[in-house]
Amino acid sequence: MTDFKKTDSSADTPPAGPEAIRAVPVRHWGRYVAAVVALGIFGLLVWAFANGDINWGAIPDYFFNDRILKGVRETLVLTFLSMLIGIVGGVVLAVMRLSKNPVTSSIAWFYIWFFRGTPVLVQLFVWFNLGFVFEYVNLGPIYKDQWSDFMTPFLTALLGLGLNEAAYMAEICRAGLLSVDEGQSEASHALGMSHGKTLRRIVIPQAMRVIVPPTGNEVINMLKTTSLVAAVQYPELLRFSQDIGTTSGATVEMLFLAAAWYLIMTSVLSVGQYYIERYYARGSSRALPATPFQKIKANMLSLSNRSGGGATA
Repeated sequence: MTDFKKTDSSADTPPAGPEAIRAVPVRHWGRYVAAVVALGIFGLLVWAFANGDINWGAIPDYFFNDRILKGVRETLVLTFLSMLIGIVGGVVLAVMRLSKNPVTSSIAWFYIWFFRGTPVLVQLFVWFNLGFVFEYVNLGPIYKDQWSDFMTPFLTALLGLGLNEAAYMAEICRAGLLSVDEGQSEASHALGMSHGKTLRRIVIPQAMRVIVPPTGNEVINMLKTTSLVAAVQYPELLRFSQDIGTTSGATVEMLFLAAAWYLIMTSVLSVGQYYIERYYARGSSRALPATPFQKIKANMLSLSNRSGGGATA
């Protein structure tokens, strides 16, 4: 008689895996409350300005006015020239500050101490009113003229902004130069390179990764600081906006117009700063951050892939 043994079917099946963890996301109720409060405050501000006595139609009417566009151009020119003076002067002062010569180092330190320690508006007024101190500018056979004819509002604005910016750029450049390892300079000197060539070819290119981001911020800050030169009678965007507001009676509206133009220019400069920082980030990071256009393209491709996958499913 054959003995048939019962086999357990459960012994042939593999053991069941661990039960999936059921993750419950944490509710951050404070975020929702803060968002509601912020939206409420924003809505109140919009309602207040919408019901205020403001002629909003005056802003598009004067947005491309000839004087406004001239003010935008003068603002950009003054920003570019002032930053050029500031960057060149900042590099020179940074090299002087790092010099082993105590005289040049002390001169650079005093310059930075003075121009960073006094407000830029005060410096503009000093340059503008030096005619009360010096009646003539006498450079011998080279140049001689009255101070009032020599120190024009444009030169006043250029010197006041550019020389002040040089003090800040000196510290930015000094930080960038110090960020480069000293072994780089020692190796270049061992190869027979001079100090100047070492700075131009070894130190400064590597320091640009540290110098560029704060310099971009200084350019944007300079663009806004140019509004101060209206106090020394230089016609730029704010000055033209104030003049149009006085003659047309739309004083507040023209200030909003000037603010809109400043926002447009700073936004364009911010985009340029992003691409410059991305360029100098090569070699310091394994993968460069995606540009805004690359992010948009990637999002569009992901959306198209999802829609295509859903349709085939």
